[in-house]
Amino acid sequence: MTVSGKLELTIKISELPTATTVENGWKSFDIDCDGQIVSVTLKPKMFKKLEDAQANFPMWVAAVAGKMGQPTEKGFVLVEPNIQVFEKKPKEPAVAG
Repeated sequence: MTVSGKLELTIKISELPTATTVENGWKSFDIDCDGQIVSVTLKPKMFKKLEDAQANFPMWVAAVAGKMGQPTEKGFVLVEPNIQVFEKKPKEPAVAG
């Protein structure tokens, strides 16, 4: 007997992807996750969050979340993507005490 569940994926990136502009100004790019290629297409406003992080933070990390969509030749399409960007603070060196 199975229980129903919801599969959500979160991929962390820390560099600005090279994106191509597709229909309506949306940005499309691929993320290599240990050999699985995840294809992502974002609204311009969402992609701007990544561009702003690159411009304003010396170090940052973005969480790209969504659902697993159609399989592709080398991975799958991420559907209903959402992005959260965080500034990454350099770690303080540990002080021996």
